[in-house]
Amino acid sequence: MPAATALPPGLPPGLLEARNLSCRRGRRLLFEGLDLRLEPGSITWLRGTNGSGKTSLMRILAGLSAPAAGEVLWNGQPLRAAGRAARLGIIYIGHANALKDDLTLQESLAFLGRLAELPDASAQAERALERMGLAAQRPLAVRMLSQGQRRRGALARLALDEQPRTWILDEPYDSLDSASTLLLSGLIEAQAARGGAVLLTSHQSVSLAGLREHALRARPGA
Repeated sequence: MPAATALPPGLPPGLLEARNLSCRRGRRLLFEGLDLRLEPGSITWLRGTNGSGKTSLMRILAGLSAPAAGEVLWNGQPLRAAGRAARLGIIYIGHANALKDDLTLQESLAFLGRLAELPDASAQAERALERMGLAAQRPLAVRMLSQGQRRRGALARLALDEQPRTWILDEPYDSLDSASTLLLSGLIEAQAARGGAVLLTSHQSVSLAGLREHALRARPGA
């Protein structure tokens, strides 16, 4: 992929794989021998009890943490070796909203767009926020927003473009009202339809077209 500033059109779908992963938190082994494939066009609900390691696994898959054992591959390459292709191909949204408190909502979202090498990131951010029902909040500093508005602002990252990236979403439905829940579900289903992959956790019941489940079980004593 060329090292251009603007993201080339037609970013190819990616295959994210975990092979024989193990994860420790301190001295505790959360899980081991875990295999998972996030294939293009798939939506996977990662299920498990509190403490089973769901967030830890998602951070490993996003390249933010290292496993105790095993490897993560992006299109057959180790995640680190895949470099820019994996960085552009994977979007992670965790419990923290990753919005900068001292920037306006539009400025903060546009910053995320520039990290993803989107052309005209500010205009893209404006359109995404309108789609998420946040047009009136665009000029407000992030620190002035309610928890629900911040969450919708973070999720607007998913509406910035229509590239078939892999989305890793940790409790994305938290703090959303019913209208925003429906909007998010529509974004997720559209992403899978265009060849992207989605991995999500949710304490709420989830109903999505083509949804499959992957259970993560905590080890005894973990």
